[in-house]
Amino acid sequence: MNPAELPFDLEDMLKGLRVWVECESPTWDANAVNSMLDLAARDMQIMGATIERIAGRQGFGGCIRARFPHPKFGEPGILIAGHMDTVHPIGTIEKLKWRRDGERCYGPAICDMKGGNYLSLEAIRQLMRISYTTPLPITVLFTPDEEVGTPSTRDIIEAEAARNKYVLVPEPGSANNGVTSGRYAIARFNLETIGRPSHSGATLSNGRSAIREMAKKIVQIDEMTGPDCTFSVGIVHGGQWVNCVASSCTGEALSMAKRQEDLDKGVERMLALSGTENDVQFKVTRGVTRPVWEPSAATMALFEKAKAINAGLGLPELTHGSKGGGSDGNFTGAMGIPTLDGLGVHGADMHTLNEYIIAQSLVDRGRLMAGLLATLD
Repeated sequence: MNPAELPFDLEDMLKGLRVWVECESPTWDANAVNSMLDLAARDMQIMGATIERIAGRQGFGGCIRARFPHPKFGEPGILIAGHMDTVHPIGTIEKLKWRRDGERCYGPAICDMKGGNYLSLEAIRQLMRISYTTPLPITVLFTPDEEVGTPSTRDIIEAEAARNKYVLVPEPGSANNGVTSGRYAIARFNLETIGRPSHSGATLSNGRSAIREMAKKIVQIDEMTGPDCTFSVGIVHGGQWVNCVASSCTGEALSMAKRQEDLDKGVERMLALSGTENDVQFKVTRGVTRPVWEPSAATMALFEKAKAINAGLGLPELTHGSKGGGSDGNFTGAMGIPTLDGLGVHGADMHTLNEYIIAQSLVDRGRLMAGLLATLD
């Protein structure tokens, strides 16, 4: 089977992907995420997959696990792992409407990562249409909470990965026709300052502003960034009335490092910031963490197979590397399971109101995915 000869149809793929992109699914809207999962489940049921719904928890949507017909059904095979939650709130589709502009196609979460998820199903669909039996059975797992660190489904992802020989993650591809063979370690933190309220007009000096102290801590945290570990505060909420000295303020911070020991040191530095200054208490608590995933020999062997398939498609040379940003590949790669990430579409401006894909990459990466599914054993 030559994946270059599979009749992928770009216009048909864009038509199907548009339905997914226009079904908005921000992480914290469980009903919206479940609606997106319903669409994917319907598509895969039509393809003949056995669909299992896994209830959500912690306020998140659920998961869907799809197993495709195979003579070795139930044996270790290939897991395709993707997330259906996005960072874009409901209504973004009115600001970032689906549109095609030359080689680009725009829409919320089209690149991260609905495009990659969709091309993965199209790859399976193409192989089924020619009645090609892959050496290994295929399982698809779509989850609801990757954009906030995968707090509710890490155990499901790791358990499913442990049942399989390979994990393929269709997160966006990297520049220079790249895929991802490793991921940096990431830790999240919850921040809180507790001050003392007072009337900001009549008795300003009696108060102790939680916002003011949080602002000082934000600068301190950002300045902790160095070559081995980065720190940033991305969310802040504080105060209730402008005529009242704020007694509380909350925030969220993120730290990233290429090596696990550097992240561990960074975590210690962050937690050590807790304490009281100027009669304001500052609390730092650790949130979800993604372990570092360093390329193993098995992952590199998987990359070499992908590189050979890519060469057969006549595409620019496939490259690889470790990168930040985090994905659920952090978990499966750290488990020692051969994992290849960044197998999704090419595009740019993820998480912004200019997010787009290079439309042709749906077909190019779809063929690469089909080639992997057809040859991994």
